[in-house]
Amino acid sequence: MQVSLQALKAFESAARLGSFKRAAEELSLTPTAISHHVARLEQRLNVDLFHRQVRKVELTETGAKLARQISEGFRSIEEAVEQVRLASNVVKVTTTSSLAALILIPALHEFYLNYPDISVEVSTGEMLDNHLYHLPVRLGQLAAVPASEVLCHESFNLFGRLPIDRVKTTDEPIVVFNTIWKNKNLDLPPLEKWCLLNHIEPSRLRVQNFDQELLGIQEALAGNGYVFASCTLMRRLVKQHQIQACQTRPAQSGLCYYIPNRAALYNRKSQVFIEWLEQQFNLS
Repeated sequence: MQVSLQALKAFESAARLGSFKRAAEELSLTPTAISHHVARLEQRLNVDLFHRQVRKVELTETGAKLARQISEGFRSIEEAVEQVRLASNVVKVTTTSSLAALILIPALHEFYLNYPDISVEVSTGEMLDNHLYHLPVRLGQLAAVPASEVLCHESFNLFGRLPIDRVKTTDEPIVVFNTIWKNKNLDLPPLEKWCLLNHIEPSRLRVQNFDQELLGIQEALAGNGYVFASCTLMRRLVKQHQIQACQTRPAQSGLCYYIPNRAALYNRKSQVFIEWLEQQFNLS
């Protein structure tokens, strides 16, 4: 059985306020219009919803039960609409812990200065989240990613707090922190390629592996050796003089940061955030 949504709204308002007149004021209608809507609803349902008296109306037992259920339904709709409204103002980013810690979170203050009406929530993890309002930023194989989804290509170099010239001017073993990804489908950082480009014997490197770049970077920041890491991730730390890039040639890798199904992210605020993120990746 189909009933008018406007009639349900008129009935709910009159039942909640206990007056056709006050319901009319709330809904910007006339008391007569409210009365007609309620009467048609009663006729449609074949029940009496109100006891009508000269100066007031009172709900029947059936009317009171229906009013409670309709009020709960309208509250649920209002809450759902409000959740969608709030979600449209929040860009929920899921990405790797290293990118979050070294690029996104440190730069969010700058983002908020330019876009105070947009909130950003950053979470980390390797699994893609299919929620409508989640924006995944992932590390993947460049050859497998459509060009339209790529944010930046990855290159790697050696970074450390120790004197940079030690790399080429001493025969002592060099402690290097490297990464073995949890995701076995990703190419490893091109350490051997880097050695070849810079005429450094791999045997001189005493390599210690982590499963996250962030851990090796923390070791290098503590002065415990060098880290072979993404030039993208290290850019801000180098600019802030927290660490130095070795005067060696970076090695290009087969990796890239990308946004899966980027074209499907039609939310305006997501597009604003993506454009800002591309600027962060392309900062010199």
